Amino acid sequence: MKNAEDTSRREVTAEVLSIGDELLIGQTVNTNAAWIGEQLSLIGIRPVRTRVIGDDRQAILEALATSVADAVLITGGLGPTKDDITKHTLCTYFGTHLERRSDVEERIVGLFLSMGRRLEDIQEVNRAQADLPKGCTVLPNTRGTASGMWFERDGRVFLSMPGVPYEMKGILMDNGLRMLQERFAPPAIVHRTVLTAGLGESLLAQRIEAWEDSLGPLGIKLAYLPSPGVVKLRLSTYANQDAGEASGRVDRKAEELYGLIPELIFGEGDASLERSVGAMLRAKGQTLALAESCTGGYLSHLITSIPGSSAYFIGGVVSYANAVKMEELGIPSRMLELNGAVSKPVAEQMAMGVREALKSDWALATTGIAGPDGGTPEKPVGTVWIAVAGPNGVESKLGSFPGSRELVIERASRSALNLLRRCLNTM
Repeated sequence: MKNAEDTSRREVTAEVLSIGDELLIGQTVNTNAAWIGEQLSLIGIRPVRTRVIGDDRQAILEALATSVADAVLITGGLGPTKDDITKHTLCTYFGTHLERRSDVEERIVGLFLSMGRRLEDIQEVNRAQADLPKGCTVLPNTRGTASGMWFERDGRVFLSMPGVPYEMKGILMDNGLRMLQERFAPPAIVHRTVLTAGLGESLLAQRIEAWEDSLGPLGIKLAYLPSPGVVKLRLSTYANQDAGEASGRVDRKAEELYGLIPELIFGEGDASLERSVGAMLRAKGQTLALAESCTGGYLSHLITSIPGSSAYFIGGVVSYANAVKMEELGIPSRMLELNGAVSKPVAEQMAMGVREALKSDWALATTGIAGPDGGTPEKPVGTVWIAVAGPNGVESKLGSFPGSRELVIERASRSALNLLRRCLNTM
């Protein structure tokens, strides 16, 4: 490894090359590039381009030749089959050849033996994964057979890794990110991410416009990171000299948000609405039950995805049919006839009914039209009523959630969690 140059405090850039026909035709979603970009930004390296390339030798060579970033991170094409051509193409690009690495072969054999395979059953195609370009630095893969490969040319780094996400992540987390930091010594970067719910990106931007304008003179950048039902606000700045001073600048501006939009903030970092709501219920020693119609159990999935949720989540009723609403939740047939299943009275009665049936402190209910069919001019697709029943009564909210059926369900579920969070905050 080379020492960082004297000019290494400048901005360091990176490019991600994702190789695989399956990525181009949509058979596999390219989650690797997004994850790599996030990890690079956290260590002060700025991603400037991502490209997806098929399993084609000439296309790979052209991509390598036209890359301009300080670090080029390559994923894919390192498997044991004939269509995996990345190693051979890298040999061409760097003017080298493959050689068998005995230490890597021993590790591969040990991996198969640990899986119960007999020595005589380990095929040459698997051993050939130890054939690596002469002159590259090998980054061990503790989760598979395809090693990472580190090359340097003209002051730039090329790091090739397998496309299997957990293998690629292991190589980067075990060694790759550290080696990039040592090689380039990028300026330290300070991040703080504040999580909001209850207001869309554009309306949120209007609400905090003056505050956002004050960030520029302080050298702080703001990124809006929206997802269904949630908008993340990520504050970032470089700490070229004093990391403590940079952290202080970011912290002061982040704390100002709590005075501007306190009702919208539910956490920071990698928190989630379901985790935040669960923590609040646990802290209060209270329980939750669910009555779901249009969300079809997705709310229950979110709640139970949190380890330890059995401490506060009792259970739920997926009352998709009106008969279940009447029999299990006590909805009067007359109420359904007068108002329809997607209505304020029915949502509130669903919440009160499941709270009584399961003897919980809190209950959350959803009823709506997820689509793509079933909408009317009065109640279009995306119309969802949400209700929370608790110790102080019941509160309901009408939501209109655009998008596909899946997005309607996800947005409605997170909106329901946010309504419950706000009710819990008022106690």
